Amino acid sequence: MSCIHHFAIAFFLLFLVQPGMGGRKLSALVEQQPLVLKYHNGALLKGNITVNLIWYGQFTPIQRSIIVDFIQSLSSRRRAPPLPSASSWWKTTEKYKTGSSNLVVGRQVLREAYTLGKSLTSSHLVALAGVNKINTPLNAINVVLTSKDVVVDGFCRSRCGTHGSSRSGKAAYVWVGNSESQCPGQCAWPFHQPMYGPQTPPLVAPNGDVGIDGMIINLATLLAGTVTNPYNNGYFQGPPTAPLEAVSACTGVFGTGSYPGNPGRVLVDKATGASYNAHGLNGRRFLVPAMWDPQTSACKPLV
Repeated sequence: MSCIHHFAIAFFLLFLVQPGMGGRKLSALVEQQPLVLKYHNGALLKGNITVNLIWYGQFTPIQRSIIVDFIQSLSSRRRAPPLPSASSWWKTTEKYKTGSSNLVVGRQVLREAYTLGKSLTSSHLVALAGVNKINTPLNAINVVLTSKDVVVDGFCRSRCGTHGSSRSGKAAYVWVGNSESQCPGQCAWPFHQPMYGPQTPPLVAPNGDVGIDGMIINLATLLAGTVTNPYNNGYFQGPPTAPLEAVSACTGVFGTGSYPGNPGRVLVDKATGASYNAHGLNGRRFLVPAMWDPQTSACKPLV
């Protein structure tokens, strides 16, 4: 059985105080401490990185195109969209030990027949990712995406997605699930009212799909965690079994002025009312979470 080196939990618990943001001040005498993600001297993913997509279950062509456009937007060097952009957000990863992590969409595999059933374990995810195969390329991330009718062990209870590596500790993978029909208040917030905490009105999803736009948030979180802490010895804070990473350390922060239960000030499309903070390719708009900036030791939202 494959050894899962670590989990990066992308679980937006709204009642937690956001690290590095301080939440509501308890006292004017309390000095805000900087958030520090320690570098543990391990390898990071730099250079050209192939992102292979394994679609498990039913996704429409439009849903697949939204996610592909997002990944391509992160490292786009052509037809640069206006700022703030997904690529300007991703550029923060270059500050982690210097050097770019250029993501390129590779193979796409459709597993629409539910060959492993509709209830998956962590071992199933590793098998779908194929990271333990002998010919698995090292500078690649295999991303498993499960549809809204697929139940995954721990999904909604303790995680919205995860990332890890193979038995050899060299090949990286990511899993993200579509929470639309299972737990949108947990894994697709702020596009759905939260399950717990203040019941603030949800934001309008920028691509008109609560489940997919929620997946974008979690995918962004896990891709950033993968390139900056691929083998559990990169950048993180806390225990290696439950690390706070580049974006998961900034949970719930999408714009300035955020606090628990409030994503902060973001951009709003006047025509549709959709909320976003990043422009992408093909006219796409996305909402991406804040990322920890090693130069300022603070969570840095795009807007």
